Amino acid sequence: MKRLASLCGTALVTMAAWTPLTSHAAIEVLNEGFNNVGGLSGWTQLNQSMPPGTGWFQGNPSVFRAYSGPANSYAAANFLGAAGGMGVVDNWLITPTLALGGLTSLSFYVNSAGTAGFSDLLEVRFASGSTGTGLDAFDTLLTTVGGEGAFPTQWQQLSASFDAPGAGRFAFRYLGDAATLDYIGLDSVRVVTAVPEPSTYLMLLLGLGTVAASARRLRK
Repeated sequence: MKRLASLCGTALVTMAAWTPLTSHAAIEVLNEGFNNVGGLSGWTQLNQSMPPGTGWFQGNPSVFRAYSGPANSYAAANFLGAAGGMGVVDNWLITPTLALGGLTSLSFYVNSAGTAGFSDLLEVRFASGSTGTGLDAFDTLLTTVGGEGAFPTQWQQLSASFDAPGAGRFAFRYLGDAATLDYIGLDSVRVVTAVPEPSTYLMLLLGLGTVAASARRLRK
């Protein structure tokens, strides 16, 4: 019986440690609809274009309307990221630092003006850690929109899932020769991360308690 109790306790600990992610609660740590691009809280804009021009700005509903909310409630970027529309655009929009619990999902909507003869390009990058705003930290490329492939010309949702424990930030990087770029929109950015359900912690504590109690009985 003593060995059975010990084995049961060990099994409970193992079950808790290997509980699938489906038993983890999903926590939304970011949900941004861009009602006020100029007043985004905690977000960072960096225009590395040569020469620098306009950063990300409030969406223009005369080009296209937002995916959701007021007609202009999306973030936009265009070829004027380089001054006068001449040069190389390298325009960054970076999320606040987020507390991530492991398995994490990023989703967002993109759109473009779709003017013939132009080719927009957007990179989505990730940086782990919580200090500084150095762009070299964004060394994980999650996805690329446009470039060699066609950029969506109506709102389309894209997503990426990966394991990211600890703090992290996401960056949306609009780039390319200004002569080839046109106009894009970004809307409804959402980040969801997983944390263990309370029942998982309870199972772990119960297993540890059973193992400890068995050990005490064996020592008597």
